[in-house]
Amino acid sequence: MTAVSLGIPSVPLKLAERRRSRQIQVGSVAVGGDAPVSVQSMTTTVTADIGATLQQIAELTASGCQIVRVACPSQDDADALATIARKSQIPVIADIHFQPKYVFAAIDAGCAAVRVNPGNIRQFDDKVKEIARAASAAGTPIRIGVNAGSLDRRLLEKYGKATPEALVESALWECSLFEEHGFRDIKISVKHNDPVVMVNAYRLLAQRCDYPLHLGVTEAGPAFQGTIKSAVAFGALLAEGIGDTIRVSLSAPPAEEVKVGIQILESLNLRQRRLEIVSCPSCGRAQVDVYKLADQVSAGLDGLEVPLRVAVMGCVVNGPGEAREADLGVASGNGKGQIFVKGEVIKTVPESKIVETLIEEAMKIAEQMEADGVASGEPAVSVS
Repeated sequence: MTAVSLGIPSVPLKLAERRRSRQIQVGSVAVGGDAPVSVQSMTTTVTADIGATLQQIAELTASGCQIVRVACPSQDDADALATIARKSQIPVIADIHFQPKYVFAAIDAGCAAVRVNPGNIRQFDDKVKEIARAASAAGTPIRIGVNAGSLDRRLLEKYGKATPEALVESALWECSLFEEHGFRDIKISVKHNDPVVMVNAYRLLAQRCDYPLHLGVTEAGPAFQGTIKSAVAFGALLAEGIGDTIRVSLSAPPAEEVKVGIQILESLNLRQRRLEIVSCPSCGRAQVDVYKLADQVSAGLDGLEVPLRVAVMGCVVNGPGEAREADLGVASGNGKGQIFVKGEVIKTVPESKIVETLIEEAMKIAEQMEADGVASGEPAVSVS
């Protein structure tokens, strides 16, 4: 009889086919088409402080950020763009509001793209021809970023508030102005602080154009609330194949936005999963301190880059099954833990040795994965 491996399968599951958008190039990062969904964030520094801004960009790069946006509300900020764009390790997008002259400054500075907010740039429509010409000549994409909080007053008067229809009409109107001048190197965002309004806006937008879409729940709130809002909204859209690049907006350090964004993509199999801890929520059946155990294992394996699923289970009900389906797992009880590797029990250790043993075995598996080239392959996911 042929043995059946009970470890996690290597073929990823898809929730939906990606919407086929046109592709643009933001510096070294392709956005749209068949390119992977990318993760963005925005610096919180004063852009004119070049040293501080580049330091934060370096921190964001280290956290996995692929594209960074910098604010440009003043001439001093505009003057700093060329140096920042040249020295940044990842593509820099200039974020422009109020003054159209800064759009041209950002293009001249060599920014990888420019984000414009038509709702609050004075006489923006009158400048579209010049912007299109300059951006086209430089090969600079434009992101048309419509926000509920700064929607054009004409559309507010028409719809009464920032409805999905109002957000989409604003974005497509601006696109049409660029299209009149033959410029289509565009991506679009239609952000709202309400995930339901935001999801409906992007669904509507996805039906009406083929531009790549930048997803975001604007002003999502503090870390916990913003994470929930973003995960719900992004999950709904990405599960339908809608979305080409994302930014999680949190009232928290920018690196936290990146971590959340990466985790959302990993959870949907849109990015290779790295370390994943599967642990029970604890209950009256648990015979060990699962919270402490999971925290210790997470801390001990922090920074592991290979796609490794580790199950830390605290009772005999679901423990053996979950531990068996993971790359590595423990089913704990009665002062000891059964250690599973790829579905097989390899040893039983005292409770005091569980964390040490899991970390040791994880490192062995990680070394073997790296030797086999698994770290750069497809993500492995569970079908349970």
